[in-house]
Amino acid sequence: MKWGKGGGHGPRGYHHGNLRETLVRAALELIAEKGPGGFTFADAARWAGVSPAAPYRHFRDRDELLADVARRGFEQFAGALAKAWDEGRPDVLSGFDRLGKAYLDFVKREPSYYSAMFEAGVALDTDPQLREASERAYAVLRAAAERLVAMMPAQGRPPASMVALHIWSMTHGIASLFGRGDAARRALPMPPEELLEAAVLIYLRGLGLPNEASGSSR
Repeated sequence: MKWGKGGGHGPRGYHHGNLRETLVRAALELIAEKGPGGFTFADAARWAGVSPAAPYRHFRDRDELLADVARRGFEQFAGALAKAWDEGRPDVLSGFDRLGKAYLDFVKREPSYYSAMFEAGVALDTDPQLREASERAYAVLRAAAERLVAMMPAQGRPPASMVALHIWSMTHGIASLFGRGDAARRALPMPPEELLEAAVLIYLRGLGLPNEASGSSR
């Protein structure tokens, strides 16, 4: 389900025993409306239709609520990336291309999760499960980078970790500026997928990946 700007329908109550899930929904709706820093714990309680004290049964404070939202986002994100990469089948370049598109697709579909994950200022050490989910997502990109680096000339071959971080930075920047599914998206005279494909192609050629290999996914 997409949690985007204007997607909310106002406060709603919760079924007995399901307040935790309702508060997560409240946070997603409020992030879409006001941004990750624009609402309070009391606002989440009001959206859920409960007293200001009720959320404390499940979360220590607003930061813990946001950490739980971020964890859920990273779990979905990691799953989407792993499915797209598919262990680099049928070839590394096509898998890498799908990986970038899956990244952009997640940001477009789930802007509120994305904001909680990367813009809410939630420290990964807040929750071991949050850190683990974040690391699983990055591990997909790192594994893809390792396979990619192995295709480059041995002399001067860059570290896979550096390649992973560079491509992550490019993808994240394009997603943040041009690929969002909310009002923060900037106008771009081309699909963000094409911009990312061109940027990655130039980068890989600069690292010495043969032209015939870098163009094989097209």
